[in-house]
Amino acid sequence: MTAFPLVLSSPSGAGKSTIARALLSAREDLGYSVSATTRPSRPGEKNGEDYHFMSPAEFERRVAAGEFVEWTQYSGARYGTLKSEIDRVLGSGRNPVLDVEIEGARAMRRLYPEAVLVFVVPPSAQELLQRLGGPTGTRGASLVARMRRAVEELKEAPRYDYVVVNVDRTDAVAAVSAILDAERKRPRRNPALEPDLAELGREIGALAERLAQGAEA
Repeated sequence: MTAFPLVLSSPSGAGKSTIARALLSAREDLGYSVSATTRPSRPGEKNGEDYHFMSPAEFERRVAAGEFVEWTQYSGARYGTLKSEIDRVLGSGRNPVLDVEIEGARAMRRLYPEAVLVFVVPPSAQELLQRLGGPTGTRGASLVARMRRAVEELKEAPRYDYVVVNVDRTDAVAAVSAILDAERKRPRRNPALEPDLAELGREIGALAERLAQGAEA
């Protein structure tokens, strides 16, 4: 089976990162793509495992060299997905899992046409508000901006391969897992299938001929 990237996107608070972590924990056929960042490492974090920690100058050099699939800036630090990380996981025969913004998903589609894009949506506006912590939560200062952005992000959902409504985390994880299982069975992802089918056809044809000869005797 030819491995392919799984790309998850969603509005902030809809649950793409939680689903990604659950899938990576549950399935051995998936691999974690270690992101790169310019932010300092935190206690307990290991370079190459939690993140590839880079100086701003090195990050910029790699951007200019075309080494990133996608990158973004958040809270003064840069975060990005290295092509080498995607290729490392693919080379191991596993499916890389990424939770990225819409721009990152577009880049993945361009560079990895076989990627499967899944857009995760909340079941309602009120549920999204609750998951973002509500007006008095820690995200209160950016709440309106996040919800306005969600309106624009939802317009991109029809361009994805699948849309999963995250009513319940367990059900949403099961839905994405089912998508993975179905995608793994596509003939184009299984090059060995064609000769196997041809051999089966020959066996069935030969058996049909023997049955016909027996009927004539």
